[in-house]
Amino acid sequence: MAPILLAVDKIYTRALVWFRYDLRVHDNAALARALRECREVVCVFIFERTPPADGVHGSDGVDAPQTDRRLEFQRESLLQLDAQLRALGGGLMVRHAIAAQEIPALARALAVQAVYVNREGDPRVHEASQRLFGRLAADGVLLHTCKDRVIFEHDEVLTSEGAGFTAFAAYRRAWLARLAQNPTALAAHPVEREAAALTPPPPGFDQPPPALAELGLQPSNLCDLPLPPGVQGGAAMFGNFLARIDRYLAMRDHPALRGPSYLSVHLRWGTLSVRQLVRAVHPLALQGHAGAKAWLGELIRREFFFQLPAHHPQLAQGKSFHSAFDRIIWHHGKHADALYAAWCEGRTGYPLVDAAMAQLRVSGYMHPRLRNLAASFLCKCLGLDWRRGEAYFAQTLNDAEFALNNGNWQRIASCGCDAPPWWRSPDPVEQSRRIDPEGKFICRYLPQLARLSAEAIHAPWQATPAVLEAAGIRIGADYPAPIVNHISEAQRTLARYAIVKNAVEHGTSRGKRGRKRGSGV
Repeated sequence: MAPILLAVDKIYTRALVWFRYDLRVHDNAALARALRECREVVCVFIFERTPPADGVHGSDGVDAPQTDRRLEFQRESLLQLDAQLRALGGGLMVRHAIAAQEIPALARALAVQAVYVNREGDPRVHEASQRLFGRLAADGVLLHTCKDRVIFEHDEVLTSEGAGFTAFAAYRRAWLARLAQNPTALAAHPVEREAAALTPPPPGFDQPPPALAELGLQPSNLCDLPLPPGVQGGAAMFGNFLARIDRYLAMRDHPALRGPSYLSVHLRWGTLSVRQLVRAVHPLALQGHAGAKAWLGELIRREFFFQLPAHHPQLAQGKSFHSAFDRIIWHHGKHADALYAAWCEGRTGYPLVDAAMAQLRVSGYMHPRLRNLAASFLCKCLGLDWRRGEAYFAQTLNDAEFALNNGNWQRIASCGCDAPPWWRSPDPVEQSRRIDPEGKFICRYLPQLARLSAEAIHAPWQATPAVLEAAGIRIGADYPAPIVNHISEAQRTLARYAIVKNAVEHGTSRGKRGRKRGSGV
């Protein structure tokens, strides 16, 4: 069906906007474009009934009864999105279905000429998008995809040879240079002035967000966490962060302090616009504001990770960036499974690692610096395949998304691009003393250790019997003994990684640089 040319530059009579990871009205690229180009715009969100076919990396599927804070966050955010749309004269249809089938069916039922959606930025969904494009085209419906989740996509910041960057420092310079040349990249996508095109769902299609039980979910502790959902929660958290951004650089590495922005979950679900965040901090960074400059760097690092899988498709296939690392022989078998279970459940005997895993378990969030610590411990102290940790984080983190999760895990395992040397194996006890010196974070999540002194709490097994007795701690009963000796495991790590010693260049000069960081917004 050919587009129908209409007055005032409207090219479609009716269109469908499909919300996915952009749960807001303000500054929404797909919604703004649809409102400009269409006389009537109907909006829909679909809770996926089946997960993506990528079992290795986790999914958002909801078929099996479970407690899933991510889907609960989505549902709470959808209630606010629906209210925003209704205030502008529209509304939101919410379905629990298979999107690849439901979107074409809705397009036919609503007689739309086009479907608008923001690109997710995950290369693993490209094939599914192509299939959907074909199904819609067969009915004469066009699929328009828009850039919304990043400032610059994978093909917009390239090397002088036209390739993707593999070094973050070079990417950051190129990203900032491109922004200087293209300041309109931060421009908001206005919605309100074209909102008259918003149309309420027709009778019979007006389905509110389903109850948790309808999704096969049980209530979690989401509402009790200091991570409020929706655009209202995102706005409040961003305002809080801006008020303390001058302390970000000094406090971001200390999990007992309120250092990070805690906005990663809002970036994940699009309840905040990344353009809004960069518009706020970029001018401060240009003025030399250290906290704003550091946090802007983390937003840029997020886009660095996003562009990697597009240029290196083996990443989406569960392979290492440097193929030589796929030859590493990791622990496997029943003993490895027991080590992995202890790591997941926070029973390693290393307090800060266990506290980090407890934080993840009770909140769906983990402090950025602790993600590095937990990941390094899994790979270089337990000798377990980084893919096991990647899968666990994908299943449990509220803000989990493939590119960032994969990029950070490969970096920590030293098999990714721009990673620290493979022979660097951080000491978990030394790290604990450095970033949680008084043990406050440990005490918060491991209260059984709260009576230990700041000196003893980082390595309880090294405390004297008298100290342990005074604190009411019995190693092996009240708190586990270490499941490995991290000092001897560091030597085994060197032996394990030696298989790639001559295959990948990690010059010793890199080991003299500052500590490598992961994305920690």
